Amino acid sequence: MSKKKSKGEFVDNLIATNEEASKVRKIVSLVILAIVLIIGISGIAGYFYVKSALKPVDPTSDKKITVEIPLGSSSSTIANILEENGVIKNAIIYLFYIKVNNESNFQAGNYTFTPSMTLDEITESLQKGKTTALYTVTIPEGLNIDQIAEIYAKNFNFSKEEFLQVANDKDFIVKLMEKYSILPKDILKDEIISPLEGYLFAATYRYDEEKPSIQSIIEKMVSQTQDVVSPYMDQIEKSEFSLHEVLTFASLVEKEASNNEQRKEIAGVFYNRLKKGMRLETDPTVAYATGEHLETTLYKHLEVESPYNTYRIKGLPIGPIANFSKSSLEAVLQPKGSDYLFFLHDRKGKIHYAKTYDEHNENRKKYLN
Repeated sequence: MSKKKSKGEFVDNLIATNEEASKVRKIVSLVILAIVLIIGISGIAGYFYVKSALKPVDPTSDKKITVEIPLGSSSSTIANILEENGVIKNAIIYLFYIKVNNESNFQAGNYTFTPSMTLDEITESLQKGKTTALYTVTIPEGLNIDQIAEIYAKNFNFSKEEFLQVANDKDFIVKLMEKYSILPKDILKDEIISPLEGYLFAATYRYDEEKPSIQSIIEKMVSQTQDVVSPYMDQIEKSEFSLHEVLTFASLVEKEASNNEQRKEIAGVFYNRLKKGMRLETDPTVAYATGEHLETTLYKHLEVESPYNTYRIKGLPIGPIANFSKSSLEAVLQPKGSDYLFFLHDRKGKIHYAKTYDEHNENRKKYLN
């Protein structure tokens, strides 16, 4: 074999080897990239899973769950009992939670929990052996802050006026704003009737103190609102409204509807009116603007000058007119599509929708006269 031929074969082999090495490097790079992506996605999924597991099972539920913790139960046994009974979402996450927070000394006994309790509240009850709360206060959906103050005044040793004084204290509100991102600057506008209106969530609250402070009661409710709204923040940010506007919108839907289907339909009607530049003209905003409970909304009420009165202003009112349910929030973010622009409630509570003002007037004659 000649030297020239031998040299040519060597070059060919070298090229082939380089090509093969290049293919191997590409394959290895793809495999590494795939592994990195899998690890990254798993990490993100794991983060959100853990974050969810640290929250109450159902912030809106007041269902009573009776649980027995046998004498000598380990932390692992207690965690499993709590998960099996629907008190917590995940036993393993709860074990990590109590380990990280160095929690121990759990007491045996029969306990009454609710799915709305936080891990802090559950842990405190287990440590103190408190099988029942000293006070359980239920705040229904669709109440304004005056009505909430009345409920608390009936359960504790302070007046409605004292509750409202704290709830409207600007210095206290600013401190809450620093701690809870759910509270926007909009609530401090001069024309807002009550800054925390709509931000005190409807739920059942447990109190183990003999005399909880008004500040602690309000903060607990604001914290609950943040827990409920936080999972929807991505949707809210993608919507055409600010957080404050979404909660305002949800409060209107809450006041006009009595079930999930109605909430989605009414939210859709409100969207249609807003898109056409029509006033919302919803009676609950008139009642809120007047500060009265109106059995019947009269023409003189519609003329009230207020940034809450949707018969006088275009768009949403300046702020919420009541607290809201999770389903009202979901209805605002995912309304039911339709061509309806009007609706009315008949005397039996059924809602009738219309596409035109003439149809709406026919519904009035048919169902209200």
